[in-house]
Parts: sequence; C-alpha cells; structure tokens
Amino acid sequence: MLGLGLRHASTLMNPPAAQIQTRQVRAGELQVTYLECGEGPLALCLHGFPDSPHTWRHLMPTLAAQGYRAVAPFMRGYAPTSVPASGVYQTAALARDANALHEALGADEHAVIIGHDWGAPTVCGAALDAPNRWRKVVSMAVPPGPALGAAFISNLAQIQRSWYMFFFQHGLSNHVVAANDLAFIDMLWSQWSPGFDAREDVKHVKAALRAPEHLMAALGYYRATLGDGKRDPELAALQQRMGGEYPAQPLLYLHGDNDGCVGREVAVAAQAMSPSHIRYEFVANAGHFMQLEQPQRVNQLIVDFLAE
Repeated sequence: MLGLGLRHASTLMNPPAAQIQTRQVRAGELQVTYLECGEGPLALCLHGFPDSPHTWRHLMPTLAAQGYRAVAPFMRGYAPTSVPASGVYQTAALARDANALHEALGADEHAVIIGHDWGAPTVCGAALDAPNRWRKVVSMAVPPGPALGAAFISNLAQIQRSWYMFFFQHGLSNHVVAANDLAFIDMLWSQWSPGFDAREDVKHVKAALRAPEHLMAALGYYRATLGDGKRDPELAALQQRMGGEYPAQPLLYLHGDNDGCVGREVAVAAQAMSPSHIRYEFVANAGHFMQLEQPQRVNQLIVDFLAE
C-alpha cells in the first residue's frame, strides 16, 4: 500500500458524504477553477466534451473516502476556467495543463490521474510527458493508442458516429451548436448515452459553454486535432508521442457497452493491440457517460485498481 494510509475497498460501501468545494489556482497560462473533495494524494479527474467537472460528482466522494484529494478542474477554456491567451487547444496542451496542475497543487509521486472523453488522451499524454508525477492512470471512453485513428479509416460505423468532429471544422457549426440554448448538446447526450436523464449534467455543461468565447474554446479542441486550429510547435514532439505510445504506468481503461460516441468494437480492437499492463473493463448497461449511468460499478473498478 506504499505507506499512504489509503483504505482498501474490495467491496465498496456507500461512503460518508464528503463536501465538494470550488477553488481556483494559477497553473501555467490558465486561471483554473476546480472542484475539490478530500485529503491525501492527488486524484486528478479530467472531463471531456460536452461535459463539466460535475461529471465526477459520484466518484469524488468515493475517492475522498479512500484517502485521496480528488480534484476535478474545468478544462482549458471551459468557464469559469480562463480562455487561454495563446489560443492553443491541441491535446498536448491539455496534457501539459494536467502536469501544471500537479505542480500548482503541490502533489507528489503518489498522485493518480483519471480522464473521460477528451480527458482520456489527456491523462495518457500527461503520464507520458511526466511519468514521475503519476502512479496510476485511468482512462475512459476513448481508447489509448492508435485504435481510434485507425477506425477513422476503416470503420464506417465509427466514421458515422464521429460526424460531429468533422462538422466542427466548418464555421457554420459555431452558430448551429449555439442555437436554441445549445440544443446540440442535448442531442449529443441523448445519442451517446441513450435512455439516461442528462438534464442535471447538461445544465452544468451549458453554463460552462454558453458564452461564445468558451464555446469556441471547446470547438477549438477538435479544430486543433483535425483542422486548421492553432498549434504550438513546441508541443509537436509530445503530440506525436501521444499518437502512438502508451504510458508505462499501470493503466485501467473503461468503456460503456452501449457507447453511442465510440463503438465498443473500437475498444475491443484497442485491447487487442495494447501492451499487457493496460487492463480493459467493459461496463454493462452504460453508454458514453458511464461514470454517471453506472456510478457504483465504475467507482468500484477504479478504487479497486488504485488499491492494487
């Protein structure tokens, strides 16, 4: 147990409620607003699109009950975190943000990092970039390695699921996504996690993206990846590593069986090509936002993995 005093959780009981607080910190070029719960080694939890740190509201008290300081930031450009003056949104910048937060929060080598959707490649990039900062890695909903990129070439079903990524490259998407109080976001949640009542979560997402500059930041992630979005040349080497390398740390990957954003078959293909230190778990009766749809199961998988 590394002498950390963390509580083993072979059977996860309902933990006592721990208060989630909102704080701010300067990290790199960003003024970051984050949610925090508990004390102990850092467990940094990174959200994706279209989401907010409130997506971790079930996991954070559980991590706190296991002896962690759970921190969930509003990601680069998501209000109330600042819009970066650099205008850079490539995934390597997100990875550097995570490592800057590790530094700013005074964390040590016992920290762990957890990410969903855009947070998934981000945590892998952070672990590659600064392996001494992160003891273990959990990624969710976007498989590690080159499998998703390969699916864009050979998997027509996945290309169809990912239509929005290509749509975001066109300026028309600025207006379509913003229209009717961001109804586009409601549509994505209903398609990606069919049957899940997302009203509470979508409310938080819209608050983070309603201002035009913050919505353009969120779309900028896609434009820096597939289009002509601004890229920092100094991040090119890390970006290239993130495209094909795997973190050396133990890594748990979780995927919802009914994910309407990234098909289960993409995760199965990723599993077949991944090294042995990466463990795959598929979450039944869950779509893309599995941490909200099946919180007990997801929390159990994560805390057991961290305690091993």
